[in-house]
Amino acid sequence: MLTIDQLSLQLPLYASWWKRDWATCLDEFSLRVSAGEVHAVVGASGAGKSLLAYAIMGLLPTPARLNGQLYYQDKPLNAPRQRQLRGRELALIPQSLSALDPLVRTQRQVTWAAQRAGQPSAHAWHASQQALDHYQLDARAQQAYAHELSGGMARRVLTAMAHVSQAKLVIADEPSVGLDSRQRQHVLDALRELADQGKSVILITHDLRHALPIADRVTIMRDGKRVETASACAFQGSGASLTNAYSQALWLALPDNAFATTAISRREQEATVA
Repeated sequence: MLTIDQLSLQLPLYASWWKRDWATCLDEFSLRVSAGEVHAVVGASGAGKSLLAYAIMGLLPTPARLNGQLYYQDKPLNAPRQRQLRGRELALIPQSLSALDPLVRTQRQVTWAAQRAGQPSAHAWHASQQALDHYQLDARAQQAYAHELSGGMARRVLTAMAHVSQAKLVIADEPSVGLDSRQRQHVLDALRELADQGKSVILITHDLRHALPIADRVTIMRDGKRVETASACAFQGSGASLTNAYSQALWLALPDNAFATTAISRREQEATVA
């Protein structure tokens, strides 16, 4: 469904008011995402996860320097094709709640997303109603403005907008942040359901523990680089099936694994020596 080949991204950095430098945010990043899978991209804040999503969608700021190749269904995913497919075959559930229009009620925004995907107006309204019901947003929330929604409700609205697009590739950027455990599981299950329908889902998250139950494969990112891509089932026990020391340390540091944070420095030191 999607191939990322040696993607590098630089953004301008102003060390002083007169001197511009360039910060490398993605460094020769490569990845393949297949149809019918949930591919989790996991990393700490600042690892480059959201910028990767913006690069795929063609939403990077104008000064950005982007090198490498993107392919969607074996055809180059260049800027004109990104504009053509965005909101139709490519959908993004953004991390920022500011993506919602503050002047438009919830259901109207979801209806617009359905119309952009090519659905007739009458059907788009019905589709938006179904999507909002599916994500358990009641009548009051459906008629609310963005500032009247809680953070968790707003995130479910963004997820509903991606849902009605009928996209073949869905990028979910931290879709469960701000949700209680029940709603978080509902959203994650919905993403898994999309993949089971033959679509591709890229789940961007810093929370490895919540990604593993629905993911087929996991890519660990750090400082704009791909550390390792492994099957989700490799994250078990002591992490012996993982090939990278950082991936193993990240797994062992989870609460279920006794917060073994001392393993991070020890394993990195071993990797450095090797």
